Amino acid sequence: MKFGIIGTGLIAEFHARALSEIKGAELEACMDVNSERAAGFGAKYHCTSYNSIEHFLKHPSLEIVTVCTPSGLHRDMAVAAAHAGKHVIVEKPLEISTERCQQIIDACKKNNVVLSGIFPSRFFSAASTVKKAVDAGRFGKLTMGTASVKWWREQSYYSTGGWKGTRSLDGGGALINQSIHAIDLLLWYMGDAEEVYACMDTSAHSGIEVEDNAVVAVRFKNGAIGTIHGSTSVWPGFLKRLEISGTAGSAILEEENLTFWKFKEENPDDEYVRKQFAGATHTGGGASDPAAISHHGHKLQFLDIIDAIQNNREPLIDGEEAMKAVRLIEAAYRSAELDKPVSLGEM
Repeated sequence: MKFGIIGTGLIAEFHARALSEIKGAELEACMDVNSERAAGFGAKYHCTSYNSIEHFLKHPSLEIVTVCTPSGLHRDMAVAAAHAGKHVIVEKPLEISTERCQQIIDACKKNNVVLSGIFPSRFFSAASTVKKAVDAGRFGKLTMGTASVKWWREQSYYSTGGWKGTRSLDGGGALINQSIHAIDLLLWYMGDAEEVYACMDTSAHSGIEVEDNAVVAVRFKNGAIGTIHGSTSVWPGFLKRLEISGTAGSAILEEENLTFWKFKEENPDDEYVRKQFAGATHTGGGASDPAAISHHGHKLQFLDIIDAIQNNREPLIDGEEAMKAVRLIEAAYRSAELDKPVSLGEM
């Protein structure tokens, strides 16, 4: 299938690398309002470059568009692509508010095109192993879930690029930008959230409009409770960590490592699982360097999306799924502003 990329910043590199490893996937075009950057990206990945969304969307044979712009520009690019009849993939977050997310979802439904939001961590083998155990009931009654993203970003991270740390384009800080992958996994495992109570601050960076330190208490619809820790102010930065616990088992996932895996009723494969995922992470996980991630999760997600298009089914992460993490984060921001618990049903 023929792909095009909108926005040629850092994350677009990972999209392009992932596509280069998929048989039959061809990167045909790229678009960036910065003509020089678009041309450089086009030359590097041997695709046609544009600095106009209108001209880009008219590129012959273009079928799927991936949106890699700053977060607050996702809606406009995705809606334009949908109206042009292109299938749409949007890098996380889907958008910076549920209202804007819904506008993308509605445009894709109206134009009968597939929409998927990027959450590559779901496609890691260790992460899917935890999900299978949850679905099989091995944890018993789920009682507690924790997502911990204690990362570090230098001041220069926010001082360059012109959009990071702004409310209009970043949508927020450590929660919606860095922690959203872990929040998505937490909801995937624990189910939908019912209520949140958040506190947050800007602790280690200057000149930004958003939080670099946050804690969120969560009550899930299934009765379980949990916490989310999101930060870019913790040196030297640690791998993102998920802790899932119930009345019959617990698991701890650190990036692609399963550091704890134990159940009241052991299966013959459990020891193999412990050994297989004891040291599965081979990158820094983005903990202190946003470029220190792998593209293999993107590759696996792109394969799922291509299969969904070709077989007329929904992708694993459709627009509604991608919006769930945004809804929780939006409620957390409102809770911190009001200094009281907020129900997600109010959002």
